[in-house]
Formats: sequence, C-alpha cells, structure tokens
Amino acid sequence: MPVRKLVMQLGMGTDIQGESHTKAACRAVHNAIRQNVLTVADAFDQPREAMLIDVLIGVAQPEAVRVSDVVAMLPYGTVIVSVEHGGMDTPKEDGAIVVLANAAVTVSLDLPDSVLEAVKA
Repeated sequence: MPVRKLVMQLGMGTDIQGESHTKAACRAVHNAIRQNVLTVADAFDQPREAMLIDVLIGVAQPEAVRVSDVVAMLPYGTVIVSVEHGGMDTPKEDGAIVVLANAAVTVSLDLPDSVLEAVKA
C-alpha cells in the first residue's frame, strides 16, 4: 500500500519570557494543528490512529527541545519528530532571548490501492 502525504500544516511559536526552545516548539505545533479540523482519516474510512505524522521543528538550539513534549501535543497516529537548526533567538535589552520556533506538520496515510482508485473515479 502506498503512503500518501495528504496534509501539511505550518505554525510558529514563541517563548517571550522563559527562553524555552521546547515551549516555543510546542506552541508552533499547537499553532499548526489547532487552526484546522482534520477529517482526512475519516474521509478515507481509516482510524485516526493510522495517521503517520511527521513533525519538523526549526529552532536556533535544536538540542534544547524535548522531543517527548512535542510528541505529546499530537493525540493520534504514529508521530516522528525531527528538530533542525532554524527559527530564531532574538536578544532582548536585558540579555535574555526571545525564542521563535517554526513547525511543519505533515499527515500521511498508508492507503490501499482500492481506496486510491475509488478517489480517482
């Protein structure tokens, strides 16, 4: 069965006070997924748990992100999180930083050929 990417959602998150790359990453995922109601699994008569969810996070300090916290943001499916250098740490006048993270959340399903043929018809 071929895996089909069906949805990509983008988000941005910040931590203005706490300098937490994890909090900014979680807020970016929240921003990406909470703007929509996805019925893609239902539309293909698949259980929500069948969703394959790839999350790409961009932050200035990737090693500072607790991936388990990001995974916990997603209630369904098999989640794979990758964290790369990106986003931005912006210095404040007091020497602290504002952390900005970006997130791309891609939802795929492993669909049987019969479902794909029915969609094409």
